[in-house]
Amino acid sequence: MGDCGDLNANLNFRTTGDPRLDKAIYQWISWDKNPHTRGQVEALVQEGCVEELRCRLGSRMSFGTAGLRAPMGAGFALINDLTIIQSTQGLYKYCAIAFPDLHSRGLVIGYDTRGQEASGCSSERLARLAAAVLLGRGIRVYLFSTYVPTPFVPYAVKKLGAAAGVMITASHNPKEDNGYKVYWESGAQIASPHDKEVLRCIEESGEPWGGSWDHGLAESSPLRTDPTLHICTCYAEELQSICFHRELNAETRLKFVHSSFHGVGHSFVQQAFRAFGFAPPIPVPEQKDPDPEFPTVSCPNPEEGESVLELSLRLAEREGATVVLATDPDADRLAAAELSNNRWKVFTGNELAALLGWWMLFNWKQLHSNPTDTAQVCMLATAVSSKILQAFARVHGFHVEETLPGFKWIGKRIDELRKVGKEVIFAFEESIGFMCGSMVPEKDGVSAAAVLAEMAAYLDRQNLTLNQQLANIYHMYGSHVSTTSYIFCHDPAVVKRIFSRLRCFHGENSYPRSCGGHCITHVRDLTTGYDSSQPDKKCVLPIIKNSHMITFTFHSGVVATLRTSGTEPKIKYYTQICALPGESVISSLEMELHKVTDALVEEFLEPDKNKLIRRS
Repeated sequence: MGDCGDLNANLNFRTTGDPRLDKAIYQWISWDKNPHTRGQVEALVQEGCVEELRCRLGSRMSFGTAGLRAPMGAGFALINDLTIIQSTQGLYKYCAIAFPDLHSRGLVIGYDTRGQEASGCSSERLARLAAAVLLGRGIRVYLFSTYVPTPFVPYAVKKLGAAAGVMITASHNPKEDNGYKVYWESGAQIASPHDKEVLRCIEESGEPWGGSWDHGLAESSPLRTDPTLHICTCYAEELQSICFHRELNAETRLKFVHSSFHGVGHSFVQQAFRAFGFAPPIPVPEQKDPDPEFPTVSCPNPEEGESVLELSLRLAEREGATVVLATDPDADRLAAAELSNNRWKVFTGNELAALLGWWMLFNWKQLHSNPTDTAQVCMLATAVSSKILQAFARVHGFHVEETLPGFKWIGKRIDELRKVGKEVIFAFEESIGFMCGSMVPEKDGVSAAAVLAEMAAYLDRQNLTLNQQLANIYHMYGSHVSTTSYIFCHDPAVVKRIFSRLRCFHGENSYPRSCGGHCITHVRDLTTGYDSSQPDKKCVLPIIKNSHMITFTFHSGVVATLRTSGTEPKIKYYTQICALPGESVISSLEMELHKVTDALVEEFLEPDKNKLIRRS
């Protein structure tokens, strides 16, 4: 491989004085065959940008709540040709150990429509390079021939009996980002210990193997199969398992508008509507076709609400549509709005979960008259999501569990429950991620869009709107009010200081006892494993040492959580409060919640406000 002296000779570069950085620079320029990203590092070397080189080359991406995710560009800390090749080499090494029949089972690879001219990267190119690594090792690869929604990869893993799957996507992240999601044979995203073992294998697989750069293998190798038509057909057929009133759907008077946010969702949501018997939803023309620049939105995340749904809402008004649906760029999330009393109601993720959870349970009960069957039914939610499913369970007797944030933990738990004969009919995370039915153990905006449309059509036949049914649910099961927001923080030292202060608020190992005059009764810290509500002071949920997450339970019933994002430089905060049926009106709950939320931000985060950027 030569030595770093060659670097000096080739680039007329004085060493940085940091042997580790010099080695990383040499490795990058030796290994990277993409002229765009190699040129970025060479330019930084020539200009003596040592700190920038250290940021790009001094660390490697790690698996967060949604796989590997980072900006596209040159460096071991970013998404690019070389890091995708290295990641796939590491994945192959681990899969070869885990699956003796890996060669016959193969892997599934899918991609979205992201791309960046400056780095010469696109999701499709990265997918082909990942395929080349595996094909070069004699592994069967099911590589989609066109872009697909993220949930189609885990669906294909299960349908085809593949050992694992890879999806190249950064979902709703800014246009500069891309990512690498890995799914295991169960169809769930990899979680511990698989993620740690894959990372270890990646670190052992730095230098590209012969043939790893040959993306032409994706076309020429007989081991490559295109599963697109088969998977799309099977998916449409299996949607029937969560379509309960097809005969009514074709007759509905409701009109729907759908935005795919410049991503992959348009044709797939149209197909799902046809499978449910609906006329296709009206697409937002400016956002229908894929565009990696996301030109009509400041942020390609429909979770941001009315500010990014403006084109959809205006189109709906012109077309006389009363329900707007929006899938994020990789179509695994769903946002929805409804025209109610001449005003648009944009539902939160928790509100949509109340509606979808009720709907899935309502229809399940219609099909299962034996009360003993209820013991086999489960619903799942993440720990920062609404407790509405627990309220359902108290009345109807089915099983509900909470998981750590991130659908990878939901998927892992689904697999465990399935192995003991349980059926998970609904799962969600508050960030507009929903799993309806058991087709795939992952959030799925495509199927959720069709399910929500069917519910809206059914309710319309009963002279009810979605918003009115939400009020009925709260009346029957108790009002559940929540808020979710975030602040940007690009300085890891500030993040560390914020959470360290909370863990030593009144001295060492002492958490806050109040906030804004509101008494805190319990604290759960999933980073350290401390939970004051448990007899042994130990958390029931797994510890997550590589991120921060602290939950405060207040005497008033408010539950508030602060956590770092696993995919973006954000500190997220969640607050919620619940009431028993008939116990309290929403307005009084909202007032109490806002008081605690404002105090939480002001006392626990604002001391570092000069380093933080509030959500606009």
